[in-house]
Amino acid sequence: MIGWIILAIVVVLVLAIIGMYNGLVQTKIKVDNAWSQIDVQLQRRFDLIPNFVETVKGYMNHEKETFEKITALRTSWANTQSVSEKADLDNQLSGALKTIMAVSENYPELKANQNFSELSEELRNTENKISFSRQFYNDSVTMYNTKLQVFPSNIIAGMFHFEPRDLFKTDSDEARKNVKVDFGSNS
Repeated sequence: MIGWIILAIVVVLVLAIIGMYNGLVQTKIKVDNAWSQIDVQLQRRFDLIPNFVETVKGYMNHEKETFEKITALRTSWANTQSVSEKADLDNQLSGALKTIMAVSENYPELKANQNFSELSEELRNTENKISFSRQFYNDSVTMYNTKLQVFPSNIIAGMFHFEPRDLFKTDSDEARKNVKVDFGSNS
């Protein structure tokens, strides 16, 4: 009888360990997927930038430095790997886009340009998707990191070397603001 009780306890413990391990793996995969969604949206924004810059260039010749910065950021994007590096590039790009948006207010003929209107609408939609993706990623990371710290899953996490993940965060108050892409469209 004692043997069956010990066997039942061992089976329950093994099943609990398997359940916690699988829960950690599933949460880690959700974090990876959430990061992938941010990455996709940020890449989409970087892909829109060349067309946007070309459309704006003809109207804003004196903003050459801003255009060069955007081009350099786009080039740097391919070489970044970590969440913090990508967040930093995202912050820099947001600042550069804010500059273009502010200066473009002085060019009514630019705001009337069909290509510019379409690209700015795509950028606005992409910014909304990036914002949602950041929130989803940070929620997923928070859930994962919490599982790594609470008992008893912290024991399983330590045994199997699960590592905490970084949140997607900004470094400055200015960078925390979404890029405002609004050219007086009636939407």
